Amino acid sequence: MIGRGMMAVWVLVALACAAAFGFVTGLLNPGEKVNGLWLVVAASCFYVLAFRFYGRFLARRVLDLNDARITPAHRLQDGTNFYPANKYVLFGHHFAAIAGAGPLLGPVLAAQFGFLPGFLWLVIGAVLAGAVQDFVILVASMRRNGRSLPEIAQDEIGAVTGTATAVAVLFIVVVALAGLGLAVVNALYRNAWGAFTIAMTIPIAVLMGFYLQKFRPGRVGEMSALGVALLVLAVVAGRLVGQSEAAGWFSFERSTLVWLLAGYGFLASVLPAWMLLVPRDYLSTFMKVGVVGLLGLGVIVLAPAIEMPRVTGFVHGGGPIIPGPWFPFLFITIACGAVSGFHALVASGTTPKMIARESHAVVGYGAMLMESFVGVMALIAASVLAPGDYLAINSLLSPEALADMGFPVARLQELSRLVEVDVAGRPGGAVSLAVGMASIFSGLPGMAHLMAYWYQFALLFEALFILTTIDAGTRVARYLVQEMGGRFYAPLRRIGWWPGVLASSALVVGAWGYLIGTGSIATIWPMFGAANQLLGTLALCIGTTVLIKMGKVRYGWVTAAPMLFVGVVTLAGSYELFFWFTAQAALAASDEAFTLYLDAGLVGVVAALAVVVLVDSARRWYGYVVQGRPYRSSEVIVGPGGIPLGGGTSAGGVKISIERCC
Repeated sequence: MIGRGMMAVWVLVALACAAAFGFVTGLLNPGEKVNGLWLVVAASCFYVLAFRFYGRFLARRVLDLNDARITPAHRLQDGTNFYPANKYVLFGHHFAAIAGAGPLLGPVLAAQFGFLPGFLWLVIGAVLAGAVQDFVILVASMRRNGRSLPEIAQDEIGAVTGTATAVAVLFIVVVALAGLGLAVVNALYRNAWGAFTIAMTIPIAVLMGFYLQKFRPGRVGEMSALGVALLVLAVVAGRLVGQSEAAGWFSFERSTLVWLLAGYGFLASVLPAWMLLVPRDYLSTFMKVGVVGLLGLGVIVLAPAIEMPRVTGFVHGGGPIIPGPWFPFLFITIACGAVSGFHALVASGTTPKMIARESHAVVGYGAMLMESFVGVMALIAASVLAPGDYLAINSLLSPEALADMGFPVARLQELSRLVEVDVAGRPGGAVSLAVGMASIFSGLPGMAHLMAYWYQFALLFEALFILTTIDAGTRVARYLVQEMGGRFYAPLRRIGWWPGVLASSALVVGAWGYLIGTGSIATIWPMFGAANQLLGTLALCIGTTVLIKMGKVRYGWVTAAPMLFVGVVTLAGSYELFFWFTAQAALAASDEAFTLYLDAGLVGVVAALAVVVLVDSARRWYGYVVQGRPYRSSEVIVGPGGIPLGGGTSAGGVKISIERCC
């Protein structure tokens, strides 16, 4: 029950949210430019309301979280993959693992359509689709001994869906890691400051891991203070190193960075999670949340005007960054900021193996809302730039061509001078985001002369964001390879079996490292957005099956409704991409044409796999719900002393628990 005082507070938050949305959408003061402050207020209030009411509804009514149940972190504790983590450290790991390049770059690129469509999808999509997917899959995996998404699909739906999901997941995760790795390599290429600071986070994380696990167990506050202090020192020292004679030691070529990145990914995959992966992600979260919070503070203090129109003429297609229309390409471009299939891999990979109490699983919902807020801040940072400057940075069009399109360049040369880098013609979103962030930071009191510093710091921030997804993603991919290989060679299924750990980690790292080294991922990247969203559709589909087998048919709409929307949008996008790739291939040289035809084929295959899963699942739902066919659940729900508390519910109301070894 909510007391009268708290009810009044929530009413005030709801009114502030409604008023802010009124200004953002133009219902209030439609003739004036929108202040960036209103976007922050609208998003923040919306997230707070969603977490308090919708998140609590999901936790209590839909998923029945109960701390009396013993989680796999305790039952299967091995000190390497399974162990109970502090809930704040767990949130740091989960947020850092899911928040990669998507929420930073996707909203920036989607700003081509205007700031309003992207903003609405970021906040509404995250609350009703992305956070729901992450939360449901995290709980489903936690109650199945931390099993992966393909294994859950295999157990709950059947071999056809399980195999289709496994193939789609493995393909998507390798492509994702290669694309993210390429972004890191490009950010740190001949960048001694960034390379030094990123490198220092590794020994700092190892020290934090041993401090919390061995030296001072349970002293999270002490460990956090130590890590943050050393991180700040590393950032400051990085600038000094970059300006000293020692810069040559950290100014790497691309090929060297690929090897170093592959080595780090391998270590993060094979070492105990508490030793490197979790503390480094926790440390990175301080920087991520701190920078995003500082960016939000800058927006609140400066209240910058949003220069980008609410909607541009590119919504119908023909844009210089994204050639297609806003539907469906807006949703594919933003991707991770609103809903991401990649998140389901983390939610069924590392995190469920470290949940100490079932109530801690709410990190799955909260972390997605935090990522969405990151996307909103990235959108604001890009939208405070003059539209002509934004387009000049993110495309190769000349100022004259942009002026003819109605977007004249305003301050491009001045911005290049201030950041000490020529920023024109640097597509991809990273540079325009860094320029926008630096513009906001330098507007704070006493910061006007530090815009070049803030620009480099923003690029470092982006690289750190991406790298924490690579380490967790590599470990998750290793789990997937072992689970799939275990169908043919049983010892591989044991994730603690060292020959399997080393071999599968090397295979995964070798696959994405090869793609980065050859650069071929640059041609595959355009279809990753569609593939990632298709994986999100599959995760919501599997989540619907899980709810049905929990006896929660009446709440099936929680996952089924966003599944239908995301599925329709993404299949439409896949259709558009398939024919765009084939059209481009017909005009390209023979070697480039082969790659484009390959891209078209990959898009088609992933879309076909998604359709197979959806059809197979719908057929089974009809049998369970309409025809009343009995079913079994692979849930493992255990109380104190190892006493089973019941698993999934059959059509006849019989509680079933099937415990399977990980």
